[in-house]
Amino acid sequence: MIKQAMVRGIAGLTLIGLLTACQSAESTQPSATTAPAAAHTQMAHASNTTASQPANNPALDTALDPSRGQEIGYVYEAFLSPHQEPGEEEDAPAFTPDELLSSAPSQPRANRTSRGHGFLRITKDLSKAYVDVKLENVKPEDVVMFHIHCGKPDILGPILIDFAFSGNIQENLADGTFSVELTNTDIEKESEAGSGLLGLFTAGCPIVPGLPDEVQTISGMQHIAEQSELYFNLHTKGQTFYGDIRGKLQPVKNP
Repeated sequence: MIKQAMVRGIAGLTLIGLLTACQSAESTQPSATTAPAAAHTQMAHASNTTASQPANNPALDTALDPSRGQEIGYVYEAFLSPHQEPGEEEDAPAFTPDELLSSAPSQPRANRTSRGHGFLRITKDLSKAYVDVKLENVKPEDVVMFHIHCGKPDILGPILIDFAFSGNIQENLADGTFSVELTNTDIEKESEAGSGLLGLFTAGCPIVPGLPDEVQTISGMQHIAEQSELYFNLHTKGQTFYGDIRGKLQPVKNP
């Protein structure tokens, strides 16, 4: 009897030990439902982190602000003088239309004291341009034309902007300074104005020399200005064909 009781006691202790061991093992293993859920949560977190901050796209350190497009982004400067004109009035071609010839006595470039200083400023979004030119030793009533031309030095290039389309030039120059705002419309007006023989002198500026496409926008004008191939040309009664003073527009690196 005593022996049987001892055997049953030992068996009972063994069974309790086995049950305890099994329960302990189960408590250390993730359940069938818990493990996949945790893995899914970890994957989702990793996916969201990648989407919001790609490894190859560092954070932008400047605030995005479309309104800044109206700020001045491109500046070009010119000093106008008679010495940049490629010829004297007497050198005008024989086939020149009468409206482009002088109506008053002319003076050689070396004898003229007229001069000017001007800026062309263009907005960052290339929608507008601003022109400001101060003149000296030029009578406003003697001015007959004022343009922005395109072309290399020593070439009488086609007209890109005719300031006459923006208002009365003489009145604008009454205080010695000319100021005007330009848009694409001002370029389109000049491009559409030329016809016949006169049109040969006023044809629009090509984007690429030798190709038929012409500048139609402020953006196209800025492209040519960046190549230093725009210039102011002021024409007077005595210096009408080539002009009285001319000024090559050059980029200002630190406006």
